[in-house]
Amino acid sequence: MQYESLVEYGSRRAIITVLAIICTILEIVDTTIVNVALTDMKGNLGATTTEIGWVITAYAIGNVIVVPLTSWLSQQFGRRNYFAASIAIFTIFSFLCGNSTGLWELVIFRFMQGLGGGALLVTSQTILTESYPYEKRSMAQAIYGMGVVVGPTLGPPLGGYITDNFSWPYIFYINIPLGIIAILLTLQYVKSPKYAERNRMGDIDWLGIALLAIFVGSLQYVLEKGQDDDWFNDSVIIAFTVISCLGFFFFLWRELIYRKPVVNLRVLKNGNLRVGTILSFILGFGLYGSTFIIPLYTQSSLGWTATQAGLLLVPSALTTAFMMPIIGKLLQKGVRQQYLVALGMLLFFFYSVWGYKILTPDTSEEAFFWLLILRGFAMGMLFVPITTLALSTLNGREIGEGASFTGMMRQLGGSFGIAVITTFMARKSMIHRNDLVSKLDITDPVLQNKILAFQHSFIAKGMTPDVALKSAYKALDYSVFRQAAVMTYMDVFLFIGLLFLICVPFVLLVRGNRNKKMTMEGLH
Repeated sequence: MQYESLVEYGSRRAIITVLAIICTILEIVDTTIVNVALTDMKGNLGATTTEIGWVITAYAIGNVIVVPLTSWLSQQFGRRNYFAASIAIFTIFSFLCGNSTGLWELVIFRFMQGLGGGALLVTSQTILTESYPYEKRSMAQAIYGMGVVVGPTLGPPLGGYITDNFSWPYIFYINIPLGIIAILLTLQYVKSPKYAERNRMGDIDWLGIALLAIFVGSLQYVLEKGQDDDWFNDSVIIAFTVISCLGFFFFLWRELIYRKPVVNLRVLKNGNLRVGTILSFILGFGLYGSTFIIPLYTQSSLGWTATQAGLLLVPSALTTAFMMPIIGKLLQKGVRQQYLVALGMLLFFFYSVWGYKILTPDTSEEAFFWLLILRGFAMGMLFVPITTLALSTLNGREIGEGASFTGMMRQLGGSFGIAVITTFMARKSMIHRNDLVSKLDITDPVLQNKILAFQHSFIAKGMTPDVALKSAYKALDYSVFRQAAVMTYMDVFLFIGLLFLICVPFVLLVRGNRNKKMTMEGLH
């Protein structure tokens, strides 16, 4: 069979494995590495807080546009050429991002970097999978999964270290040597399958490509900017929501009637793929949502630095990396994907409830260790089984198309997760604060003693009694704010945990296909 000619052995397979991991981590690390450098960028480029957010948004939009096109583009140009070109685009625009002298120049380069980077995810997964014989493909998915799950965790501490010890352009420059090495390895070692058919220029679904870009680009903008701009109270958010809905409708119409669609939606008739795309969305929600919420809590409520907050997640990432090969072995031995996914979701629920229980305004670093180890176990049990479950009943070229769908849904799940969490926190924080303030009784002796203690503390620092009293009330208000914020973080943990718990019975009802051997010739 054609796909068998793509299987590699010995040193060639080892090199391709390293190449795939490098490209996966490069792309995903760049999603989060800039988060901790935004303050430095803002000062250096003379941008406002709202404007500098576009550095993240532009990259995310570029990513989510290109992922569903990856399968089709690989067919048009050959997988090796397309992969090498994507790495080159990512590397060149990384250099240009570091050299940017203005905000909007940086935003444009970040968008182009995202177009190059988005292709690396699905294509790395495909190349890695096809390089392994069928009986070891669960292990290939496990190796790929390490990059996907570990990548978001490495970004913040790496970005914090580089920003603190060098300057923000170097968070982009570190991509350049790795990118050059990856291009050379791709041209030397990656093979392209022979495609039965390529579209002539006149047959290319240009309208479908444009509608897809309009739909997912507008949707990503709404998700990234909605909370900052007060959602549907902002005319721009309303306009992009309408554009996204219209783009989605006409994209569906175009792809279902066109003879050679750029995205084959008919592959979603497969039940396992439909379930897999939904689970990939939920996985992205939990992965990126929890990676977002923990550093935010530790920095805003506990006063940690960005580097400290990022390093906190490293044990969790190492646990996930440790779990991936074990899960791959279990799948090879015939353990059903549904059982592993259900157990992973149950563990993630326990992790969330545990987090809900331990959060306080003064939680110690030690309290997080075993909590995050449990998160690492849960994530390790989710990625590989979800991917193999989604693709398990597909054949030939459908597998590559299915991989594109699961990749896009994981990215969108992360965007939805962060958008929902930030909105949920903004609303809940005000509710908790108002509730706490309503319960304060100025005649309560305990409260009076607390205010008096604050006042004496400020007088001891040299303030006059009247100024010290005002400062005491401000300190009390800050205490209320901190407590309301912690209660909000607790709610977020519980919310994410319940989402995963609800999914467990549905996962167990999914039809399995444990013994089916996937035909990988069309995975591209």
